[in-house]
Amino acid sequence: MKTEAILFAGVAAFFFVAGLGYAFWSEEPAGTAALAVSFLMSSLVSGFCALNHHKRGKRPEDHKEAEVRERYGSLGFFPPRSAYPPLTGLAVALTALGVVFGLWLFVIGAGLLVACVVGMVLESSGHA
Repeated sequence: MKTEAILFAGVAAFFFVAGLGYAFWSEEPAGTAALAVSFLMSSLVSGFCALNHHKRGKRPEDHKEAEVRERYGSLGFFPPRSAYPPLTGLAVALTALGVVFGLWLFVIGAGLLVACVVGMVLESSGHA
């Protein structure tokens, strides 16, 4: 994680310098705000990576002589086939269309979206 922290710190430094230059030579505040938010987000990722490196130390991926077997184990849980992801996508599309065509369609889409997300989350736990 140390390499990732340094990489994102460099990205944050770039956005900071670019933001200062943009704020100094530009009269437009939206670009300055966008560069400031980009700086803050990349700083957040850099800080997260640095904190993880400090807490957990080096990972097997950080050693040049590491073997693949050093990182074996459970890869995670992968749920079976589900109808919820495409239904969630359709609910998002319906909600976005509701922004254009009216509050009634937005409310229907938002309700379907909440139902789909809850169903997708609870599907693998056996509660749905």
